[in-house]
Amino acid sequence: MVKKKEGWRELPIGAIILEPGSSEKFKTGDWREGKKPVVDKNKCTNCMICWISCPDSAIIVKDGEMKGFNLDYCKGCGICSTQCPVNAIEMVDEEDE
Repeated sequence: MVKKKEGWRELPIGAIILEPGSSEKFKTGDWREGKKPVVDKNKCTNCMICWISCPDSAIIVKDGEMKGFNLDYCKGCGICSTQCPVNAIEMVDEEDE
Protein backbone atom coordinates (compact mmCIF):
# COMPACT_ATOMS: atom_id res chain seq x y z
CA MET A 1 0.00 0.00 0.00
CA VAL A 2 1.28 3.48 -0.94
CA LYS A 3 1.24 5.99 1.89
CA LYS A 4 -0.08 9.42 0.93
CA LYS A 5 2.36 12.24 1.70
CA GLU A 6 1.08 14.85 4.08
CA GLY A 7 0.64 18.37 2.75
CA TRP A 8 0.36 21.77 4.37
CA ARG A 9 -3.30 21.20 5.19
CA GLU A 10 -2.36 18.42 7.57
CA LEU A 11 -0.20 20.73 9.71
CA PRO A 12 -1.79 21.65 13.02
CA ILE A 13 -2.91 25.25 13.46
CA GLY A 14 0.03 27.28 14.73
CA ALA A 15 2.54 24.66 13.63
CA ILE A 16 6.16 25.68 13.90
CA ILE A 17 8.45 24.75 11.05
CA LEU A 18 11.94 24.58 12.48
CA GLU A 19 13.85 25.25 9.29
CA PRO A 20 12.28 27.55 6.70
CA GLY A 21 13.16 26.89 3.10
CA SER A 22 15.40 29.15 1.08
CA SER A 23 16.31 29.04 -2.57
CA GLU A 24 19.84 30.03 -1.55
CA LYS A 25 20.29 26.49 -0.23
CA PHE A 26 19.19 24.92 -3.50
CA LYS A 27 21.48 25.77 -6.39
CA THR A 28 19.39 25.18 -9.48
CA GLY A 29 21.91 26.07 -12.19
CA ASP A 30 22.51 22.41 -12.95
CA TRP A 31 18.98 22.34 -14.42
CA ARG A 32 20.33 24.35 -17.37
CA GLU A 33 19.81 22.71 -20.74
CA GLY A 34 23.20 23.37 -22.30
CA LYS A 35 22.97 27.13 -22.92
CA LYS A 36 24.26 29.91 -20.72
CA PRO A 37 24.25 33.69 -21.03
CA VAL A 38 27.38 35.66 -21.85
CA VAL A 39 27.44 39.47 -21.75
CA ASP A 40 29.41 41.69 -24.11
CA LYS A 41 30.43 44.51 -21.75
CA ASN A 42 31.29 46.72 -24.74
CA LYS A 43 27.60 46.71 -25.73
CA CYS A 44 26.01 46.68 -22.26
CA THR A 45 24.54 50.03 -21.16
CA ASN A 46 23.69 48.84 -17.61
CA CYS A 47 19.99 49.54 -18.17
CA MET A 48 19.16 46.63 -15.80
CA ILE A 49 16.31 45.32 -17.95
CA CYS A 50 17.99 41.91 -17.81
CA TRP A 51 18.11 42.10 -14.00
CA ILE A 52 14.43 43.03 -13.77
CA SER A 53 13.46 40.30 -16.24
CA CYS A 54 15.45 37.39 -14.81
CA PRO A 55 13.04 34.98 -13.07
CA ASP A 56 15.89 33.39 -11.11
CA SER A 57 17.63 36.55 -9.83
CA ALA A 58 20.80 35.25 -11.47
CA ILE A 59 22.05 38.64 -12.74
CA ILE A 60 24.91 39.98 -10.63
CA VAL A 61 24.71 43.76 -10.10
CA LYS A 62 27.19 45.80 -8.12
CA ASP A 63 27.40 49.57 -7.82
CA GLY A 64 24.75 50.02 -10.49
CA GLU A 65 26.55 47.89 -13.08
CA MET A 66 25.70 44.50 -14.51
CA LYS A 67 28.71 42.36 -13.59
CA GLY A 68 27.66 38.98 -14.97
CA PHE A 69 25.62 35.92 -14.08
CA ASN A 70 25.40 33.65 -11.08
CA LEU A 71 25.44 30.34 -12.93
CA ASP A 72 24.64 28.48 -9.70
CA TYR A 73 21.05 29.70 -10.22
CA CYS A 74 20.74 30.53 -13.94
CA LYS A 75 18.60 27.94 -15.69
CA GLY A 76 19.45 29.15 -19.21
CA CYS A 77 15.95 30.33 -20.10
CA GLY A 78 17.31 33.18 -22.26
CA ILE A 79 14.85 35.81 -21.08
CA CYS A 80 17.74 38.16 -20.31
CA SER A 81 19.03 37.91 -23.88
CA THR A 82 15.63 38.45 -25.47
CA GLN A 83 14.90 41.46 -23.26
CA CYS A 84 18.27 43.20 -23.71
CA PRO A 85 17.60 46.29 -25.86
CA VAL A 86 21.17 46.45 -27.19
CA ASN A 87 21.68 42.70 -27.77
CA ALA A 88 24.57 42.57 -25.29
CA ILE A 89 23.62 39.13 -23.98
CA GLU A 90 24.05 36.01 -26.05
CA MET A 91 23.06 32.48 -25.15
CA VAL A 92 25.96 30.14 -25.95
CA ASP A 93 26.52 26.41 -25.71
CA GLU A 94 28.25 25.68 -22.43
CA GLU A 95 30.71 23.36 -24.15
CA ASP A 96 31.89 26.26 -26.37
CA GLU A 97 32.82 28.49 -23.46
